[in-house]
Amino acid sequence: MKCPRCGKQEIRVLESRSAEGGQSVRRRRECMSCGYRFTTYERIEFMPIMVIKRDGSRESFNRNKILQGVMRACEKTPVTLKQMEELVNEIEEKLQLEDVQEVTTLRIGEMVLERLRHLSEVAYLRFASVYRRFRDIKDFAHELEQLEQLERPSRRDLERLLQDSLASEGSTK
Repeated sequence: MKCPRCGKQEIRVLESRSAEGGQSVRRRRECMSCGYRFTTYERIEFMPIMVIKRDGSRESFNRNKILQGVMRACEKTPVTLKQMEELVNEIEEKLQLEDVQEVTTLRIGEMVLERLRHLSEVAYLRFASVYRRFRDIKDFAHELEQLEQLERPSRRDLERLLQDSLASEGSTK
């Protein structure tokens, strides 16, 4: 490995540790020539996965797009960044282990929803509203009914969200 500053290959590793839930190795390195310190990451190189979008177009799998959507859904909930990153890691790892070369956005969305349902029902409902393209409050109510059938605790937050949505819809008419 060459130093990014001076280009010499006299590099030593100062520290190594597991990162991204064991999916990569983080190494602190130092150039013996110029003293510059830098960080590298080593990851397993998997086969690239192509994502088939709703319109039929294809693009490379991008874990950051999933993480951004999950982060938006989890705003102002008790879900931690670590939990969100673990959710995305689980999905990426599952797809890699299945050895799929192509996956639809529909499948990815369902995988996200399944995991969000166990982390935060509010985040689940927010993500579902975008992913399933809710058109009106009836779509929220239908999704809420399906969640209630699962008999999970902490319905208060969802009911409050639904009441807030109904109130804001009433104030815009």
